[in-house]
Amino acid sequence: MKVGFIGLGVMGRPMALHLQRAGHQLHVWARRPASLEGLAATICATPAELGRQCEVVFTVITSSADVEAVALGPDGLCEGMAAGSVLVDCSTIAPDVARRIAARLGEQGIHMLDAPVSGGAQGAIEATLAIMAGGEAAVLERVRPLLDCLGQRIVHIGPNGAGQVAKACNQMIMVAAIQATAEAMRLAAAAGVDCAKVKQALAGGSAASRVLDVMGERMVKRDFAAGIEARLHHKDFGLVREAARQSGVPMPLTAAVDQQLNSLMAQGWGRDDTASLLRVLELA
Repeated sequence: MKVGFIGLGVMGRPMALHLQRAGHQLHVWARRPASLEGLAATICATPAELGRQCEVVFTVITSSADVEAVALGPDGLCEGMAAGSVLVDCSTIAPDVARRIAARLGEQGIHMLDAPVSGGAQGAIEATLAIMAGGEAAVLERVRPLLDCLGQRIVHIGPNGAGQVAKACNQMIMVAAIQATAEAMRLAAAAGVDCAKVKQALAGGSAASRVLDVMGERMVKRDFAAGIEARLHHKDFGLVREAARQSGVPMPLTAAVDQQLNSLMAQGWGRDDTASLLRVLELA
């Protein structure tokens, strides 16, 4: 298939390369020319031009506003994509924005899936991402062979916006677990206990988790270089807060973790790893 890709960052670039290795014709557009270096693909001048050349377009972009601009703005995908083509947005954005974009594209006969992913940079590199899809089931089945190039677990959550709700739930649990891991490591250190041995012991019991394995190891080694930048989790928690407000759902634990992320950002650690939540505790 002729596949377009917009968003060639830490997650998007390996995802795009998987599609290309599977034999699909890759077309790309990027705001930053540096993102295109070393990429053997057809480079398009605008999202509209990319949309005109592709049957399916993937986007992995940071914010709701950015996705909306690329999809619906001047020279956006909506000006190029043909009726029957599909936008698969793998970004993490607000559910109501995903629904709005889908509705606008639908007026032109363009299909959309909101299909945020979980698994981090390593999951993108290894093509083991979890993909949470919102949209029409028939559209998902049509592009499933492409998604199979990217992930191991693909779940149809429901209509447009449902994928983003699932991703919000994912982020709530994951970042809360990072905070819990940070507090455990801080307690161990304050008690004069070897944090590495505590982590080793916990990994064999009911506290075992991927977060403990990955983030606990970062905390033990004090490796705060970004895997996924903390500012992105801070952004995601803003989306969670708004979704909770709209639904009238109390989230006391999420609110507490959100305050810790705010403190992390205030220290200027937004481009470091979210394991830096340990350093926030060490400030107290």
